[in-house]
Amino acid sequence: MKAIVCREYGPIDTLEYAEVESPAPGPKEVVIRAEAIGVNYPDGLLVQGLYQAKPPTPFIPGMEVVGEVIAAGREVTRFKPGDRVGATAMMGAYAQEVKVHQNAVMAVPAGADAGEGTALMCGFGTAHHGLKQRGQLKPGETLVVTGAAGLTGLAAVQIGAAMGAKVIAVASSEEKRELALANGARIALPYDDLKDALKEATGGEGVDVAFDVVGGDAFDVLARSMGWGGRLLVVGFASGRIPQFPVNLALVKGYSVVGVFWGSFTQREPKVFGENMAELMDWYAQGKVKPHVERVFALKDAAQALKFIHDRHAAGKIVLKP
Repeated sequence: MKAIVCREYGPIDTLEYAEVESPAPGPKEVVIRAEAIGVNYPDGLLVQGLYQAKPPTPFIPGMEVVGEVIAAGREVTRFKPGDRVGATAMMGAYAQEVKVHQNAVMAVPAGADAGEGTALMCGFGTAHHGLKQRGQLKPGETLVVTGAAGLTGLAAVQIGAAMGAKVIAVASSEEKRELALANGARIALPYDDLKDALKEATGGEGVDVAFDVVGGDAFDVLARSMGWGGRLLVVGFASGRIPQFPVNLALVKGYSVVGVFWGSFTQREPKVFGENMAELMDWYAQGKVKPHVERVFALKDAAQALKFIHDRHAAGKIVLKP
């Protein structure tokens, strides 16, 4: 089969489209023939050696796949060949065939678009976990989302609206802000003069929950814009700068800074992860959330797809098709 292989850590351009051996399932594993593969910002960090995890090389990157089960281990009880499923893994999804543990597999709703199905996993899964478990977002609260037109940010906009929050989206261009408004945001702001704009938008009360995927200057503004009892969620650093936090702000304003790491969550709390995904799939079936798939690349062009995301061009989900 064909797959994208990272031979050693380095520039995204060094990824190889290569022939590799087809995987065989272990006792509790299934093999999925890929119909669509999700592309995520952390995938690019991983191959460059810039992510929290550093697996031994060579490896196949990729965290999401939707497709058909073509083989199942002897102890697999939940799925069988022919089932249409989605699955998550820390890596291995940039391939025509993907092997995963049965606990990482979930049924995909009938008629669901395969590309949209990949977005419901890492991108929407991160936003959902962040807002539900880590941010404990409540109806009527004010939610600010930075990077609001990217995959995870746009997911947070939709999920925040579905949870009854007043969503304030922050994005870098008018086109991206319009996309956020079309997906449930009540207000969309640029990064310029953000502190004053947030003060006005919250009536001086400050932000209840901030979902920050950008870091850098945006985080610095949010740290000074939180309301009493607020929750500032640290999701990522797309700006490239990991900010330093003045802890006296949390003391004076009485708010919390909370980390959101979806990958560790899925491994440490698999039962809650499963419940989250069931809720997301149900919301998707009801039309409460709908991923925005912006572009589809061929599997062989995975490096181009990753560069498209890392160059900050993406608005919504980027998908690979084998």
